[in-house]
Amino acid sequence: MIIERDVPIAMDDGLQLRADVYRPDSSAPAPVIMTMGPYGKGVKYQDHHYKHSWDWMIQHHPDLLAGSKHRWLAWETVDPEIWVAWGYAVIRVDSRGAGRSPGYLDIFSERETLDFYHAIEWAGTRDWSNGKVGLNGISYYAMNQWRVAALQPPHLAAMIPWEGAADSYRDVFRHGGILSNKFIESWYPRQVLSVQHGNPAAPDDPWLDQSSTGPEKLSETQLASNRYATLANVQAREMEDGWYQGRSPDWSKVITPFVSAASWAGFGLHPRGNFAAFTHAASKQKWLDGHPGRHEEWFYLDYGLQLQKRFFDHFLKGQDNGWDEEAPVWLNLRKPFTDDVELRKENEWPLSRTQWTKLFLDAGSKSLNWQPATRDGQTKFTAMADHVCWMSAPLDAETEITGPLALKLFISSSTVDADLFVTLQAFSPDGREVEFRGTVDPHTPLAQGWLRASHRKLCKQRSTPFQPYHTHDEKQPLVPGEIYELDVEIWPTCIVLPAGYRLSLDIRGHDFSRPSPHADSPYGGSGPWLHDDALDRPPGIFGGETTIHTGPGRESFLLIPVIPGRPS
Repeated sequence: MIIERDVPIAMDDGLQLRADVYRPDSSAPAPVIMTMGPYGKGVKYQDHHYKHSWDWMIQHHPDLLAGSKHRWLAWETVDPEIWVAWGYAVIRVDSRGAGRSPGYLDIFSERETLDFYHAIEWAGTRDWSNGKVGLNGISYYAMNQWRVAALQPPHLAAMIPWEGAADSYRDVFRHGGILSNKFIESWYPRQVLSVQHGNPAAPDDPWLDQSSTGPEKLSETQLASNRYATLANVQAREMEDGWYQGRSPDWSKVITPFVSAASWAGFGLHPRGNFAAFTHAASKQKWLDGHPGRHEEWFYLDYGLQLQKRFFDHFLKGQDNGWDEEAPVWLNLRKPFTDDVELRKENEWPLSRTQWTKLFLDAGSKSLNWQPATRDGQTKFTAMADHVCWMSAPLDAETEITGPLALKLFISSSTVDADLFVTLQAFSPDGREVEFRGTVDPHTPLAQGWLRASHRKLCKQRSTPFQPYHTHDEKQPLVPGEIYELDVEIWPTCIVLPAGYRLSLDIRGHDFSRPSPHADSPYGGSGPWLHDDALDRPPGIFGGETTIHTGPGRESFLLIPVIPGRPS
């Protein structure tokens, strides 16, 4: 292997980004696997704030990345020892203002996306490159793939955005219009600012034996002046505007072949973007994968590695390995209380044979029923303190629920607004909750959705019965006491429930959290994706009393995607 550190890549404005290159020691040109991001190419996966993740992975998967000695691993990127042995060059680039690349730090920005374009073109024109660049990485290293693909770099040949959000407003910063602040407040300082270029407190790069943030030593004042105030902007920008749109992809321009790999239990950040990409991107060659597990887990397991290798071997090496005949949708079906999954391949998403089924809310009995309530009813809860649970009767037969969900509600509020937090759960006959290891939270429920009532306006062109799409361009305050019709988007799920299990719908005015958190986790079921910013959710507005109305003319219902064909 040939390893080159801190290789300069010139941008169109003269600034030079820094990259590490791992490539075969061969005269034959190699295809490229590339990432660019702000986490520091010189921060080792096994060290610092990623150490706990690595320790978990190696504990649960002691044979992880067989054939590698794990010498050059970095968070959420491919292992050079594996990929170079497969005949690929691996390039990691520190984005502008991050790690060892100088400049002004502005995450998810149009400038950063343009830099990525130039870096791809640099990689595709090296003497040792075969001219075909593939992008492959998790989270941030997936999210910016959507945006740079929309610029259509000539040398970009294929990509795998593994668990990568896309819509900066709906997926990342404001769920249903509600500021998702808690994650940003912890993630941004820990994983981005800690390796801002020139940060003297940054960890050392063990491969260079120098600082991972370059030779400059900047003061706190200098560092602050050299970065964009991202959190302040999302706090100030309640409605979707050009700032969010400039940090989101134009699906009509995404034509690169891709595999969009989504986690079934990543509510609050990534999977919505993965499903939206497969549904809306203009690419004629696209595949969707749905898998369980921790955030980084399946990317490094043999399942993920072999999927990635076959795809890139086909598109970057031109191998006739049958990939072009693969079914476009791979679903790893989950079942209660087991890590085992059933892989089933399909031709579309959502599945064309879906039986869109309504479970009606009955406020009189707080139940979910297959038939609408025949009497008017209402149930109230204090928004920031209480919640209401709606439970179905036991299922008559084994039932598969796979796809997006939606909730129709008729509500009133004692104040001029209300935030709704919706969680789908399931329970076994003996009362155990069906939960799964999520991307971060090890006890994740089946599905979640959010909506601010004043953001209820729908886009008629983009909304479907199973996936409402809110414009977030006009705030419509409530008149206290008046009843309003709302449609809540609930992110996709996949579960096969045996006969006798019950579905449960939890509705509240604050983040879902179980009354007794599990001892092995600091989270209550919503992971770190919490919404408690006092400026965004002042108690005088969002701490009122919310009333849910049911009955004739006010049929509140949960729309679920039932997949036929399970045994009766």
